[in-house]
Amino acid sequence: MNTIILQASQLPFNLPLVIGVILLLVLIIMSIVIVPEQSAKVIQRLGKYKRVAHSGLSFKIPIIDGVAGTVNHRVQQLDVHVETKTSDNVFVNMQASVQYKVIKSKTRAAFYELDDPARQISSFIFDVIRAEVPKLELDDVFAKKDDIAIAVNESLSNSMDDYGFEIIKTLITDIDPDAHVKASMNRINAAKRDKYAALEEAEAKKIQIVKEAEADAESKRLQGEGIAKQRIEIVRGFKESVEDFKDSLQDIDSAEVMQFVLLTQYFDTLNNIGTKEGNNTIMVPHSPSGMKDFQQQIIDGTFIGRKLGE
Repeated sequence: MNTIILQASQLPFNLPLVIGVILLLVLIIMSIVIVPEQSAKVIQRLGKYKRVAHSGLSFKIPIIDGVAGTVNHRVQQLDVHVETKTSDNVFVNMQASVQYKVIKSKTRAAFYELDDPARQISSFIFDVIRAEVPKLELDDVFAKKDDIAIAVNESLSNSMDDYGFEIIKTLITDIDPDAHVKASMNRINAAKRDKYAALEEAEAKKIQIVKEAEADAESKRLQGEGIAKQRIEIVRGFKESVEDFKDSLQDIDSAEVMQFVLLTQYFDTLNNIGTKEGNNTIMVPHSPSGMKDFQQQIIDGTFIGRKLGE
């Protein structure tokens, strides 16, 4: 068996050169830093801050320089749940939503100053809400939630600016009282709505009663006008009847004719009372003496009217 030993000089390519090229390519690759949009990478040299590489292509010294971390420049949102108590001793659970981002010019401070930015922001939110809400009653918490959000936003803006964070907006997105308190509030609202409904119903009945009274008054006014016109026509009819009697019977004077007409009208009235449906019983004297008395009353009335006219 023959052993063939190839020396390095007999290889078809130069091995040291190949190794050198590979090492060079690796070093070039290690020196390239590609940063995505709305991001930044913190470059350290031998463990010490060197610079910030912003979006795009950047380079660093291999092995000596390293990427310590990436900073997000997008707007981020942090939701914080806080349990606190109002001035009227009602426990409420509140949710504050904070929108924030890293200030590009303060990327170094945002990366190095705070170990956990979300936890730091949450601590400030807890502190402000628990300082503001106990000053208000439960109803005022709902009415002034925007004021609470403004207070949180101002406090965070002043505190977090030194650490390289900009607070965009703060919102109070949820206010959740204790379950028993919510049930009581629902009963109060239901009672208020029942009260308003009763008032509206009473007002409607009042309007209906007033309109019915106005209609009844208008009806009676028109009825009165009708009765007045009817009486005028009755008087005119009496006058014509008296004149016809006087023309037909020369020996009878107008007083006697009027007495006859009134007596006839009396009998017509009794007839209407007896024939009209729904009338109550009316006791009237109809004995011969009673009719004589009634006739005498008509005669006396006619005589007195004549004397007054003279």
